[in-house]
Amino acid sequence: MSHYCDLAPGHPFHGPYHDHEYGFPVADDEALFERLALEINQAGLSWLTVLKKRVAFRDALDGFAIDRVADYGEAERARLMADAGIIRNRLKVDAVIHNARVVQSLRDEHGSLRTWLDHHHPLRHSDWVKLFKRTFRFTGPKITGEFLMSTGYLPGAHCDDCPVQARILAAAPPWAQTREV
Repeated sequence: MSHYCDLAPGHPFHGPYHDHEYGFPVADDEALFERLALEINQAGLSWLTVLKKRVAFRDALDGFAIDRVADYGEAERARLMADAGIIRNRLKVDAVIHNARVVQSLRDEHGSLRTWLDHHHPLRHSDWVKLFKRTFRFTGPKITGEFLMSTGYLPGAHCDDCPVQARILAAAPPWAQTREV
């Protein structure tokens, strides 16, 4: 079976994501929200489809500005559903808007989405899934796992012999910290 580390290098979309984002720790809440929104939109589709539409998503969702997306109402939902540049799925659109509101409440309670994630780290994948299902919409095992791997909370984004893995370890992702589960 091929691994992302075998397929991504040199690819115009997968390559940059693999080399500079996938698995690295993410501190910024809007960047975390972007990853969550993109993972939700990937469900049932290829990651390449999402990466190709990423700029359109960024434009359509006001740069993934959490407070702006959280304020979206019916007019913005209709605009998103009419935007051919993004994935027009009502459940996914509604989940992204709802999840922006959840992130606002997590920020109010914990200071940031990252602080909330750090508060719960480390958890086993199955426990993360339960937590995400209680907290967010449209976050099953695959979406939760990919979100957490892509942002450094779960291992497995890269093969041990991938040159990017050494850079990720140097960035000290949460999963590489010496804490017991």
